[in-house]
Amino acid sequence: MSESFRALRSVLRARYRSGFRALLQRNQAPKYPGSRRWSSDTNSGAVRPLEGVRVLDLTRVLAGPFATMILGDLGAEVIKVERPGGGDDTRTWGPPFVASESVYFLSVNRNKKSIAVDLKHRRGAEVIQQLAGVCDVLMENFLPENLPQLGLGYAELSRINPRLVYCSVSGYGQTGPQARSPGYDSIASAVSGMMHITGPEDGEPVRPGVAMTDLATGLYAHGAVMAALLHRQKTGRGSHIDCNLLSAQGFRTRDGHLVLAAANDRQFVTVCQVLELQDLAADPNYRTNQLRVQNRKQLLQILSQRFLQQNSADWLRRFQGSGVPVGPINSIQEVFSEPQVKHNGLIQEMEHPTAGRIAVPGPAVRFSSFPLSGPTPPPLIGQHTVQVLRDTLSYSDDVIKELLESRAVAQNEVS
Repeated sequence: MSESFRALRSVLRARYRSGFRALLQRNQAPKYPGSRRWSSDTNSGAVRPLEGVRVLDLTRVLAGPFATMILGDLGAEVIKVERPGGGDDTRTWGPPFVASESVYFLSVNRNKKSIAVDLKHRRGAEVIQQLAGVCDVLMENFLPENLPQLGLGYAELSRINPRLVYCSVSGYGQTGPQARSPGYDSIASAVSGMMHITGPEDGEPVRPGVAMTDLATGLYAHGAVMAALLHRQKTGRGSHIDCNLLSAQGFRTRDGHLVLAAANDRQFVTVCQVLELQDLAADPNYRTNQLRVQNRKQLLQILSQRFLQQNSADWLRRFQGSGVPVGPINSIQEVFSEPQVKHNGLIQEMEHPTAGRIAVPGPAVRFSSFPLSGPTPPPLIGQHTVQVLRDTLSYSDDVIKELLESRAVAQNEVS
């Protein structure tokens, strides 16, 4: 480690600690004797809960980017690190594309800055070390031992920044016989048994239509980071987080599919009444849930034949107000046009530098204390490299120019 880097590290750490300590002191809720509840600040306005928190995102594909996108939605400054030239693997995944941008990438990378850095370049690794010194959270999904070989593991970076929350997302965990094996959602779905329990009875195992293990891991990682930040507030130290991937009926109608859930005997009687199958409700073979399970094949055959006689919309109208949970199996296009989806604001529109006006799924949660509005579009590769080096690390123009010329970092020409 160079002397100039050691000096810069000391300055940055001192500046960061004093600034973040002041931030925590300003935002601390008042304490009341005998009360351990959170107190809301009525004068906080539209302050989001993670404003002032900086996240260094070294993840690619889905689980990690999904987690850091949620952190960005909650107000964190997310700096996405990508390799110069190619960037995140999902930038090329398609179709579909919007202009030249992958829909897959666009869907999980809003509210982020992109900095293009070659981690295998000595100067590039130093940039990441310095960024880790001024960040609260680092999230990565490299194979275990890969980042430590570059001086970017938890042991190395926690010495630079003891308050760093370092979250590792992997296929099988950081240790164990399969720790070095790459993890993919399809493999995790098979190994975890999800494919075995998905699909028709007596049919072949079916992979879910979306990457459920990746998305679930991303949610776990986001929650774990939030807990680690709270833990740090109590102890003053960061931590290393290890995240890894490891009753309804569906019926075809005349023009589509419906999912129906009769959770008890009363609801089953209501279903029979709506379907005008009163004799079925009185049949002793189906009087209880246990009997319906025992005679499931015959029951499903009767119900399936009845549902085929009308369109999905007709059945939905019939079941409306009945108290029985029922809904259509929507195509992706139908999901986006659902009135409830629009009402809940689950679709966010924004202007992208190359793709133009795009619409992506928005956050699945809402808060009464602040609005989730004004998202920034998913970044181009290295769109914010110069900005982050200048504003976050206080690099001079000469140093930035030297890094660009050495190809340790790269700046997107569009921006």
